[in-house]
Amino acid sequence: MDNAWIGSIDVSMKKAYTSRAFDIETKELAKYSQSGGQFFGIHASNDGKIMIFTGGVPLKREGKVVGTIGGSGDQDQSVAAAGAAAF
Repeated sequence: MDNAWIGSIDVSMKKAYTSRAFDIETKELAKYSQSGGQFFGIHASNDGKIMIFTGGVPLKREGKVVGTIGGSGDQDQSVAAAGAAAF
């Protein structure tokens, strides 16, 4: 994307990693990662590779996770979800 932040590359890759590591959308994981939630502090696990921002979506085929899409931001959540649905 024109004028995108270079840091977004790392964020997107970590979102993809996170959604595969836990087989959940990062958007959903973020809900449970807030203060007082059952996964509070999870972002500090896995050598700092966990990203709990919206935009990581697992790709499933026949109920099994076979890959992921990781984007950055709410708009990318929509793109990742559409990609997963098309998959």
